[in-house]
Order: sequence, then C-alpha cells, then structure tokens
Amino acid sequence: MAKVSNVRRGPPGKIRIIGGEWRSRRLSIPEGTGVRPTPDRVRETLFNWLRDTIAGACCLDLCAGSGALGFEALSRGAAQVYFVERDPKLIAALREHAAAFGVNPRIIRQDAESFLRGIVHERFDVVFVDPPYDSALDPMLELLPRWLKSRAVIYVERPRVPGLPQTDQGTWLKRSTAGAVEYGLLTLIDPNAGAT
Repeated sequence: MAKVSNVRRGPPGKIRIIGGEWRSRRLSIPEGTGVRPTPDRVRETLFNWLRDTIAGACCLDLCAGSGALGFEALSRGAAQVYFVERDPKLIAALREHAAAFGVNPRIIRQDAESFLRGIVHERFDVVFVDPPYDSALDPMLELLPRWLKSRAVIYVERPRVPGLPQTDQGTWLKRSTAGAVEYGLLTLIDPNAGAT
C-alpha cells in the first residue's frame, strides 16, 4: 500500500474535504495504517464527473480507509454512505469524523470481498472502489452487480499501469491519470437488476 505522502495539501496525517458543506474541514489519518488517500485533484475530477449524480445518492465506499471519498460525497449532498473497512484504527477514525460532522453513515468493519459476498440489504447509486494497490480489483467488480441500482456508476482507482481492469459486464464512462494513479468511472450491467 502506498504511503500517506500522496496527500497533496494539509499537515501530515490529515486530508481536507474539497467541496460542499464541509469544504476545507479535515479528516485525521491514524498513524501506522499506511492509508493512501485519493489526491485532491483526482477527487476534484471525480466529483465533477459525479456532479449530476451525487445529490441524494446512496453510496458505498469499499476499502474506505480515511473515508475521504465517502465524506466528500456526504459533504456534496449524498443521502447515505456505507463505509466498509477492516482496520480497527480506521473504523474508530471514521466514527469520530461522523460524530464531528453530525451524520450517521453506516460504518461496517469487514473485508470488502466478504461484505460483497454477504446478503444484499441495500442497492447503491455510486460505489467507490479504491483498495490497497496490491489488492485485486476484478473479484470486487465481479461481486458488485447485485448491489447496484439500475443506473449505478463505480469509481475505480489503481496504480498507473497499462489499461484499467477489463470486464465484459460493463462500460468505462470516464478514464484519466494523475501522476502514479489511474482512475475511471465504470457502469456495470447486472442481468438480474431492476431496482431503481
């Protein structure tokens, strides 16, 4: 997993929310977790892509880490965010941030793949898939369709290597790069979908 040095602004161990109600508020990153938050300029591009989608959306932040993507979504008007994270230090930080912002997201201590293999109790409009860089993305993408609403989009971030993961389940809507990171928005097709 890459180091926290990818944070572009703010003091060590902090990352700022860049838009919406909590703009410029900071999220603390516990020491010793090796979290690699999504850089500011990548989040800015991502939420520009999502500007017509995020308000009122139900979001899933897999491998939530610092929670930067999920809290950014809430700051910009998302109705609900599920944070899935396995590290107990990060879970505690996510709970502290939620309390500080006066919100009540679902915070789930579980491995992302185990969560996705579980019982579907919610379907999502937006999913953030930003796992540790040594983790495989394809298994998560294969498990996602049953959790999605019919027009859901998935954000994927990974190290910059030739080509984002390929899948016959969907279509890349947006793709870009920033330094050592490549990222994009994907829409998946669930043959059993029908939820709105």
